[in-house]
Amino acid sequence: MNVLVCISNVPDTTTKVKFTDNNTRLDTAGIQWVINPWDELSLTRALELKDDASTGVKQVSVAHVGPVSSEPTIRKALAIGADNAFRVNVEPADAYQVAAALAEVVKAGQFDIILCGIESSDYNGSNVGSMLAEFLDLPSVSAISNLKVEGGQAVITREIDGGKEVVVVPSPFVGIVQKGIAKEPRIAAMRGIMMARSKPITVLEAPAAEALSSFVAYEPPQPRAACKFIDPENAAQLIEMLQNEAKVI
Repeated sequence: MNVLVCISNVPDTTTKVKFTDNNTRLDTAGIQWVINPWDELSLTRALELKDDASTGVKQVSVAHVGPVSSEPTIRKALAIGADNAFRVNVEPADAYQVAAALAEVVKAGQFDIILCGIESSDYNGSNVGSMLAEFLDLPSVSAISNLKVEGGQAVITREIDGGKEVVVVPSPFVGIVQKGIAKEPRIAAMRGIMMARSKPITVLEAPAAEALSSFVAYEPPQPRAACKFIDPENAAQLIEMLQNEAKVI
């Protein structure tokens, strides 16, 4: 059984985001790029399954859609433990292009489980996983919080309104993963970092898929207002501010 984990290259969550060209383009100067947190947890769970001989998972691969500048992030995934990697050589304009490119990776290989994070921490679109399943005409399961492989079948726990649901899905399938799939992301050991230097990254050319959406402009959030301090003995002022200014009561 082979697992493919789709990974995004996103700014570190502590990055102070800035825009350029009249707020039409992200200013990438000084950004520290990392694996998208949801994808990193997906990769961690895939590697945990591989570590358990009873699951039958033999290989874990990663796939990314992006230019050559994103390869350091792919190398991080290899250092964490992925066996090999694929990069589709295009700078995608929207989720549709990403899904179309990832579909070419899946078609070129033999994967039983394809995992996508529920969203990326930069655009938070939550589109790629479901679009990918449609491109491939494969079943998909969303909101996955636990994944096991028992008797050659994927046993999935997913979050639903008011509780949890356990389903069994045939392979191959696309799994859309949320937090809870793994406790903590796996950290690369020095041996993994050294081995990652020689692991292959297969580069594929992008399919002819035009973007269906475009970004007109970006608008940073308004800065937070200054903190207001209230005398602890003045409860009436606090209540008045909560009612008339914050409007929370």
